[in-house]
Amino acid sequence: MRPVRQNQSPMRAAPTAPGSVLGRPLDPIVAIATAPGRGAVGIVRASGRDLTALIRAVCGRTLAPRQATLLPFLGSDGQPLDRGLAIHFPAPHSYTGEDVLELQAHGGPVLLQLLLARCLQAQPGLRLAAPGEFTERAFLNDKIDLAQAEAVADLIDASTEAAARSAARSLSGAFSAEIDTLAERLVRLRMLVEATLDFPEEEIDFLEKAGARAQLDAIEAAIAATLARARQGALLREGLRVVIAGQPNVGKSSLLNALAGAELAIVTPLPGTTRDKISETIQIEGVPLHVVDTAGLRHDDDAADEVERIGMGRSWQAIAEADAVLFLHDLARRGQATYEAGEAAIAARLPAGVPVLHAFNKVDLAGAQAPEQEGVAISALTGQGIDALRHALLQQAGWQAAPEGLFIARTRHVQALQRTREHMALAQAHAAARDAALDLLAEELRLAHLALGEITGAFSSEDLLGEIFSRFCIGK
Repeated sequence: MRPVRQNQSPMRAAPTAPGSVLGRPLDPIVAIATAPGRGAVGIVRASGRDLTALIRAVCGRTLAPRQATLLPFLGSDGQPLDRGLAIHFPAPHSYTGEDVLELQAHGGPVLLQLLLARCLQAQPGLRLAAPGEFTERAFLNDKIDLAQAEAVADLIDASTEAAARSAARSLSGAFSAEIDTLAERLVRLRMLVEATLDFPEEEIDFLEKAGARAQLDAIEAAIAATLARARQGALLREGLRVVIAGQPNVGKSSLLNALAGAELAIVTPLPGTTRDKISETIQIEGVPLHVVDTAGLRHDDDAADEVERIGMGRSWQAIAEADAVLFLHDLARRGQATYEAGEAAIAARLPAGVPVLHAFNKVDLAGAQAPEQEGVAISALTGQGIDALRHALLQQAGWQAAPEGLFIARTRHVQALQRTREHMALAQAHAAARDAALDLLAEELRLAHLALGEITGAFSSEDLLGEIFSRFCIGK
């Protein structure tokens, strides 16, 4: 069942030219819609303005709308290629808004290619679909908005249960409905402000009489709340890149194994065992964390050999690209002059803009205690403190316990909401000025409305649309 778009906006990016979509012709399209490889069932999907010729050629008869019909799929010689289910979804009641035909056959790769070739031969003008073109047509035919279209891909790519549930909510229109509600409130305020511009003598009393300032503050607060939830949704989708850093032999590889619950990295008492980055994705409360174990860092860069020096260089590169650094300390070597000097030198080189979480390893050793400073005392060997470290990592990422109604979001959604909030802040400043300039206030509200509309595709460039849909799989 296709998702229903709520509160659809009439403003939509138009195709580049009549008969084209983002530079591609509006020919009927066809593709294999199931994943490559062998399977019990494979689906070939076609979409176009009129698929009558295709249906008659492949199915040998007309089909009742939206009913699965068991029949043979005919080759060009009239002999069956396979026997399966055919379903015809007449326009506009289909996923794309066009006529859609789905052929559900046995899932052999050779058979599906034969069926695909037969479809291309059966109807003139039918061509292979580009990646994401079915969903692109659903968007341009107003079946879904842009946020919902992105949620289709996010649902397919979800790496955790929480991400899948949140993507499903966005696909059903929950995120879009929230954005549309904010847009409607902005439109009402814009109408009030711009109408007042036509009557200059009323400007002095406008803010007080119309309650515009209160409306402005309320909308800004609602946008801030939506932005906070979008940040959580983006974290669910994209996860957090955490780099474990520290001197050689402090237990970085052991910590990676403890966090992952599996022996991923080789652990030995010899310093410099890890020569390159080792990555693993784990999930904590449904949030994906991409944890990277790096080569040990020596404060004087006096590595034992060239390979270790290269590994250290890659470690610093990973740290620079991280969302957070987990700086691992060795309690067993605390107080040793060489070790302490190395700690200070490494800390001084950490990038200023990257959050750092300190973890103090080997707390299980007799007499070992974590220093009285912000951090988590752990034992990568026994597992002591690992749960506390997991929760500290989530806090470092800005994660809060996910409410049941959380929606998935992308970085571009967060950025659009941030721009919206910036324009709202400027609008508030103009409204609060003693000699309020309503023309400037109106312009900031207009810019805020435009930024908000980018999320659902009400105002979107074709370059953005092309980038989004090109990342979809073929057949979707």
